[in-house]
Amino acid sequence: MQRSDLTELCRNGPEHVVNADRPVLMVGGAGAEAAEVLSFLRAEPALQGAPVVAADGGAGLALAAGLTPDAVIGDFDSLKGADRARLDPATLHHVTEQETTDFDKALRMTRAPVVVGAGFLGGRIDHQLAALTVLARHPDRRCVLAGAEDVLCLCPPDLTLQLTAGDRLSLYPLAEVRGRSEGIDWPIDGLTLRPDDRTGTSNRVTSGPVRLRIETPGMLLILPRPALRPLLEALSRSAAQWPSPAG
Repeated sequence: MQRSDLTELCRNGPEHVVNADRPVLMVGGAGAEAAEVLSFLRAEPALQGAPVVAADGGAGLALAAGLTPDAVIGDFDSLKGADRARLDPATLHHVTEQETTDFDKALRMTRAPVVVGAGFLGGRIDHQLAALTVLARHPDRRCVLAGAEDVLCLCPPDLTLQLTAGDRLSLYPLAEVRGRSEGIDWPIDGLTLRPDDRTGTSNRVTSGPVRLRIETPGMLLILPRPALRPLLEALSRSAAQWPSPAG
């Protein structure tokens, strides 16, 4: 499917079924470590009592963790019958189109200040790459994905983070991206980053706040998992946002 077709699909697809004024916890079903990642996220104060959205079979992981999804979104090809029987039919939102992943469906039907996801970065590499593609396709949606070791998001136009000197900080471009930086060992000022050439992995925090100013969408920010809290705090403070591709 061409990019223009996907944009049209997102514009004319189902309306938002989740509208929240606080962070939303989104659950997928990828990777053996997904249950541990979900447990880690549930301990984060910003996610205490957060609305829960499951992407298709992620409902099973949520139920196994004692969470009742407020919405289950997907084509339901991986939602087990026993799990479905435990769910309120009103929370089930069946999206039949097969051009996008269940994560894409769930993210574009959820409106929240930030979505924090577990169960999207483990397991099959093709599933992980597809999840990163979803972030690139929807730059206007603030979404943090957590894995066994890292948390990541698509960097907004302007972000200031309070991190610890020596922390690992990676910048990985999903497209050709330029920007400026403060507070890291190897600044990106004047550089053109792109996936088939120069990238910004394994950089390091020096001192003081880190500031990243990115010119166009497409830059992944990857941090060690303990940096989840300062990342969520930084995203909540940042007013700068990418426009919707469908807008």
